[in-house]
Amino acid sequence: MQQSNRATPHPHLDRAPSRAPHQDGRPRSRRWTAALAALVAVGLGTALTPGAQAADNPYERGPAPTTASIEASRGSYAVSQTTVSSLSVSGFGGGTIYYPTSTADGTFGAIAISPGYTASQSSIAWLGPRLASQGFVVFTIDTLTTLDQPDSRGRQLLAALDHLTQRSTVRTRIDSSRLGVMGHSMGGGGTLEAAKSRPSLQAAIPLTGWNLDKSWPELRTPTLVVGADGDTIAPVSSHSEPFYTSLPSSLDKAYLELNNASHFTPNSSNTTIAKYSISWLKRFIDNDTRFEQFLCPLPHPSLTIEEYRGNCPHTS
Repeated sequence: MQQSNRATPHPHLDRAPSRAPHQDGRPRSRRWTAALAALVAVGLGTALTPGAQAADNPYERGPAPTTASIEASRGSYAVSQTTVSSLSVSGFGGGTIYYPTSTADGTFGAIAISPGYTASQSSIAWLGPRLASQGFVVFTIDTLTTLDQPDSRGRQLLAALDHLTQRSTVRTRIDSSRLGVMGHSMGGGGTLEAAKSRPSLQAAIPLTGWNLDKSWPELRTPTLVVGADGDTIAPVSSHSEPFYTSLPSSLDKAYLELNNASHFTPNSSNTTIAKYSISWLKRFIDNDTRFEQFLCPLPHPSLTIEEYRGNCPHTS
């Protein structure tokens, strides 16, 4: 179900002021002018200014989305980045923070992203600027070792979010109540672990995730499970599909199975992954219902989508 999010129309004067003279002989129009000027001085002018916080949802960031804008390699925000040394953090292996350069729109939601087994942050680096340019602070992390298992990667994702919101150089740019996690392979399994441990997270996206635990009825975080039809390392039949089906029916959830894709498809720039990840993160981290149109009604199978399941309309 498509939803539109329009700002409430501003009140206006529907009657022209009378020009009849007042008892003291001054035209009433002057009194109207003075009253209107006073009203403007106390805030009407601000309410009418483009970009003012007059929208129904104060967390909206960026222009109204289109299919072209969420499929583009970059969004509307210029992006800066900063490196975080492993020597300056605890609980994870450092990484790279990507963030909107401008602070004019206020704070942003934030996402930590974990790589997979034997991999480093370079394997998921493409997601950093792509998501940040849509209006998020994004932390692509290295793990303590490349062999860490999902439960450890889940703890490291949470440690990275804590660093991001409490100690990083960009912490003042972040709304710490609007956080999410993503990860590839073992990092995808870690994404589920992180969401289980911290129900306050607003969104989770495991990408061709791997985890020995197949059942996740405890999750309370809106979750988009992404699998690949040609995955032989974490086959959807024994990983992504049971992950999705075990999530509570009351949860906002979706299952995207990529067509003609492998376990390693998330390691390089991919329009389908970006399009639905952006929509999911915007919808649930930013509460931005302008993106509901790309998630509900459910997308149809296509050259890039083997299958898409979900519960619509979303309620969060």
